[in-house]
Amino acid sequence: MLRPFFIVNCILTIFILCFAAHAAPLIEQAEKKPIIITSQTLTADNKNNTAIFEGSVVAKTDDITIYSDKMTVFYDNSESRIKKIHAIGNVKVHRNERAIFSNEATYLDDEEKIIFTGDPKAVEGENLITGTQIIFFLKDDRALIEGSRVILQNKQGQK
Repeated sequence: MLRPFFIVNCILTIFILCFAAHAAPLIEQAEKKPIIITSQTLTADNKNNTAIFEGSVVAKTDDITIYSDKMTVFYDNSESRIKKIHAIGNVKVHRNERAIFSNEATYLDDEEKIIFTGDPKAVEGENLITGTQIIFFLKDDRALIEGSRVILQNKQGQK
């Protein structure tokens, strides 16, 4: 009789942490906004403080959207905050007119950065940057690209 109550309690805890945490990730404003994550399935593991979202995963804040096949959220229950997000498979992070694509990405809340690996590429308009690793610093709105190759479209003289 207690087991169904425990399962419901675990799921509610994950929902509260993921959807309404005051310190939600992926936004550099002074007051962080909540993150909304949708997926086909959610596996909550309160013992290990993780939530695994699988199948057409979309994580969204005010100005950043992350798409992936699978996303593991690592949270700190005592502080009611998300510490890390690891996205795997068809990763796309979209912010304003920019998008970064990769096979894998890791968001680190303490450092306010996203590390893209697995054939990462950044696209802004028709311009393209590829590398072996792209580190995007959210607070500074800057990127560090290792092994970079840049393709800039020169639109001068075109109408």
